[in-house]
Amino acid sequence: MKSAALRQAFLNFFEREGHTQVPSGSLVPQNDTSVLFTVAGMAPFKDVFLGREQRPYTRATTAQRCVRAGGKHNDLDNVGYTARHHTFFEMMGNFSFGDYFKRDAIKFAWRFLTEELGLAKERLWVTVHVSDDEAERIWIDEMGIDPARFSRLDEDNFWQMGDVGPCGPSSEIFFDHGPDVAGGPPGSPDEDGDRYIEIWNLVFMQYDRDSEGTLHPLPKPSIDTGMGLERMAAVMQGVHSNYEIDLFQSLLQAAARATGQSDINQPSLRVIADHIRSCSFLIADGVLPSNEGRGYVLRRIIRRAVRHGHKLGQENTFFHTLVSALDEEMGEAHPVLRAARDQVEQVLLKEEEQFARTLDHGMKLLDDALASLEGDTLDGATIFKLYDTYGFPFDLTADVARERGVTLDELGFQRELQAQRDRARAASQFNGDYSADVELEGETDFTGYERTDEEQARIAGLINADGATCEHLEHGQSAVVVLERTPFYAESGGQVGDTGTLTLGDSLFHVTDTRRQGAHNLHYGYLESGRLSLGDTVSAQVDSTRREDIQRNHSATHLLHEALRQVLGEHVQQKGSLVNDERLRFDFSHFEAVTPEQLARVEAIVNEQVLANTPVQTELMTLDEARNKGARALFEARYGEDVRVLTMGTQAFSIELCGGIHVRHTGDIGTFHIASESGVASGVRRIEALTGRGALRFYREQGATLERMAATLKARPDQLEARLDAMLGHQRELEKVLESLKARLASSAGNDLLSQARDINGVSVIAYQVDGVSGKDLRTLLDQLKSRLENGVIVLGTAEGDKVSLIAGVTKSLTGRVKAGELVNHVAEQVGGRGGGRPDMAQAGGQDPAALPGALESVYDWVASRLE
Repeated sequence: MKSAALRQAFLNFFEREGHTQVPSGSLVPQNDTSVLFTVAGMAPFKDVFLGREQRPYTRATTAQRCVRAGGKHNDLDNVGYTARHHTFFEMMGNFSFGDYFKRDAIKFAWRFLTEELGLAKERLWVTVHVSDDEAERIWIDEMGIDPARFSRLDEDNFWQMGDVGPCGPSSEIFFDHGPDVAGGPPGSPDEDGDRYIEIWNLVFMQYDRDSEGTLHPLPKPSIDTGMGLERMAAVMQGVHSNYEIDLFQSLLQAAARATGQSDINQPSLRVIADHIRSCSFLIADGVLPSNEGRGYVLRRIIRRAVRHGHKLGQENTFFHTLVSALDEEMGEAHPVLRAARDQVEQVLLKEEEQFARTLDHGMKLLDDALASLEGDTLDGATIFKLYDTYGFPFDLTADVARERGVTLDELGFQRELQAQRDRARAASQFNGDYSADVELEGETDFTGYERTDEEQARIAGLINADGATCEHLEHGQSAVVVLERTPFYAESGGQVGDTGTLTLGDSLFHVTDTRRQGAHNLHYGYLESGRLSLGDTVSAQVDSTRREDIQRNHSATHLLHEALRQVLGEHVQQKGSLVNDERLRFDFSHFEAVTPEQLARVEAIVNEQVLANTPVQTELMTLDEARNKGARALFEARYGEDVRVLTMGTQAFSIELCGGIHVRHTGDIGTFHIASESGVASGVRRIEALTGRGALRFYREQGATLERMAATLKARPDQLEARLDAMLGHQRELEKVLESLKARLASSAGNDLLSQARDINGVSVIAYQVDGVSGKDLRTLLDQLKSRLENGVIVLGTAEGDKVSLIAGVTKSLTGRVKAGELVNHVAEQVGGRGGGRPDMAQAGGQDPAALPGALESVYDWVASRLE
């Protein structure tokens, strides 16, 4: 049975048993920060198990893509060296959310294996948790399992996705590959062998483990089961290694072609075939290579694959070419890959090219270190240098070391890494929140969505500059004021906090910033006049002009996000933003610089939405309702039970989750102008833009600049382009004339210098200071002199300010005895510099012009000594 047929057979079986077939979730966990990647089939249903989320079904079945390559669940080091470890795998699952429990879960699994797939019952072995008498009775009494093929285990039969969250006892089903394969049954001393292979895990989800490790019963006991597609395919295809199944065989063949290999049974090819799956699907799900978090893990996997290709002798880019073969195998089952195929190829190619520039240097350093190693342990300082200077992840170095039989000083590496972090921390200055340790009661009632003023705002807390609570504020004091209700927006989601005033009679408190701490908005500022006390009721007034500018920029970021997706592709995702009253900054995922033409299209699309002047709608709804509405969000972030959904533009152009403050109509933005586009990290670009009054100021300044330029050139602004073209053309003609004159002058100077050559043992030697010429002209003069000498040594020098430039030339007939590099270094050392080059030509610099004449005079004796 082919892998694709097995996948479909599983889904069809459980669909017939009343399960809803649900598409695979993303590899980036949604609304869950406890794990780095989706590591199990139940991950997309975590909140359903916890009772936080309701679905329109109580039974589900999926073919969930999973990655185990970072954090607690990490199989990266074993990939390529074992038969069944992968960074990416598919977990076939059936789930019950408070519907059926142990009995039906066991029956479904047994029927599918023995009836649907036709596996012999005597080749299956079952385990349960030591405490699970109920599951044991079902297996033995009802299913008729032979007690001789049954085990009760402890830790191996209690499942949890992370340190916290849903968990419970489990029952595992193993396939017996037969007595010809080494290894014993589960729970025996020989269980680590390859004879008995786990193919199905039935998790009886009963508990929710909290951060203290306490188990709390779930509202409804549920079922989470998982059958590894790759392992089961190996069973159905009669092979022992996952890499022998049809899916991997085609990828191995593609990897062999890409690296010029004829034997596909090589560990490096297995690494490459495995890694193309995890890398491609991670990129398709929005992860891009970077130096932190998920992006860093992705970069590690890519570089590991490229390094194995390099090990096989492939020094050109190759990894990205395997995406097409993967698409043929898995694109139909996982459309997200097919839709993102072009982008996946481009991201991988760019990362390959970037890594290729450092791989050779890093490998040479590592090879040298291993060759000169005394003992069998590589020191932490060298490992860190590879990591810090050449971008070698620790596990890549470990990969090479393992192949050479060398262990790594991991503790030493960690010490070096921590020392670097400490240095970075010491070099940075952070302004701490001096109220961070103050405990405040209640919460702030925020009214800023509807208004910018609040006439009756009671002071609920005062914190002085020392970070301590106080009863009163006196004139001139800096402090934080906490109000029971406030129109001041606290910095969040990239939008800066509001500024304004708090007044009470003659007392005036200037709010210079508003930040969030827990459930409170903190008003930072200083008391300009009067006195304020705890319990006073003040009039809170936001700087409405500044607020309007911030709103324009914030709303424009949402239009910009959607416009970027339309122009660049669906892979574009927000990676950060900063919105203030002057401009907006928007970081997004993209693998190359945005062209001027693309930026123009983006700007035009946004301005079309601004001119349409459609109402901006905000609605409160549940997270599920937001998803169904099509809202975009950073779903791996945590949101409350209800979320704010912002809809903007014609035909719901942009729908996103956002808790910020926005304009009432898109036309309130005024206008939108992209000021700059740049790269901020690998795979992350940044756009800075202006709206409203900021854009108008920019246009006025640009217009004034054009007027001044036009006046200087005595032309109208509309004539500037033609006038500049004419001037540049004239300049190019003058430059040609100047180059011709310089060549003639150099020729003339050459004639003068030839007449000053000294004969030393039949060799013409010239050492001369030539003033008023550039380094390029110095090279031209040297070439002319060499062409006119049969046996000659030449050193020319020039000084400009406190810098010295030197060039040395030796005719080919003499390079066996006189080296230009050694000669120019001899001169350079006397003028405070160094240099080098080829035996026939070398250059150098220096910083002591006063020493140049003496240094040039020393050339004659130096040459004479070499000729002797």
